[in-house]
Order: sequence, then structure tokens, then C-alpha cells
Amino acid sequence: MVGLTILIGLVVILVVVGVFVYFITIYNSLVRLRNDMDKAWANIDVLLKQRHDELPKLIETCKGYMQYEQKTFQLITEARTAFMKASTVGEKAQADNMISGALKSLFAVSENYPDLKANNNFMQLQKRISELEERIADRREFFNDDVNTFNIRIQQLPDVFVARMLNLQRRDLFKVAEEDRRDVEVKMA
Repeated sequence: MVGLTILIGLVVILVVVGVFVYFITIYNSLVRLRNDMDKAWANIDVLLKQRHDELPKLIETCKGYMQYEQKTFQLITEARTAFMKASTVGEKAQADNMISGALKSLFAVSENYPDLKANNNFMQLQKRISELEERIADRREFFNDDVNTFNIRIQQLPDVFVARMLNLQRRDLFKVAEEDRRDVEVKMA
């Protein structure tokens, strides 16, 4: 009888230890995912900041050639201000979409200014910003993969119980602006 009680006690202890170890494993993997998302966002944020820092140089280079394009410059300035005020991922994503749209307008308008297109500073800045845009797009993909994995994990059993205990909330993906989803109008001359 005593042996059976000890055996049952050992089984209960092993089950409790097993559940505890399983909980710790889930907890650690969710923490790793959360930190991966934060790191992925930080990588995007660095690139957004670099692009943000290039904008004043680009505007100054263009102003001498494009005196009649104040609306375009105003769009870039407003987008840049929105970026500086943004504090959350969603706000920065929205500001990023504004900047991307303003830059598309600027580069499209620059086609009407052959002297500007021939300017070495403008060409270097345009190339630098285009490279940053490509890197931001790549980093968005990594960020969205991490967010998607995190969102799935915190909604699946048994992770959902640990996620609720830790108050982990669903995160938003870094989305494209609505105007970037529209079909491009192509006009043949």
C-alpha cells in the first residue's frame, strides 16, 4: 500500500513537472517570436529613418529646377512630418505610405525636367532612395512573416492559454496603401 502511494505521488509530481516544462517551452517560444517581430520592425525603422534623412537633400536638389511643383514638395514635407510624429507601427506604416506616394509623385514630375534628370546629385539621391525602398519592401516581408506566425501561435491551442495569461495581443501586418493597390493607368502616345 505504501509503495502504491509513493508511485502515485511520483506520477503526479512527474505530470506537474511535465506540464510546467511544457508551459515554459511555450512561453519561451512566444517570447522569441515577440522579440523577432520587434527586431524585424526595428530593422524597418532604421531604413525608414535613413530614407527620412535623405528627403531634405532631395527636396533641396529639386527646388532649383522645379519652381512650379510646390504641391509635390508640400506632400513630401507633410509626409515627413507625419513620420516624425509617428510613434506606433501603424502610424509609421501610414507615414511610410504617404512618403512613398509623395516620392512617386516627385519622381514622376521630375521626368518633365531634363536638367534635373541630368543633375548628378539628383540621380544619386534617386538611386539611394530607390535602394532604400527595395530594402524596406524586403524587411516588410520578414516583419509580416514574423507577425503572421505570432498571430497564428497566440490563437492556436494550447498556446492560446499561455498567450492570454501573458496578455499577448494580435499584431497588425505592415500593409500597402490603398492607392498602391489600384491598377496603373498606361497611356500610349
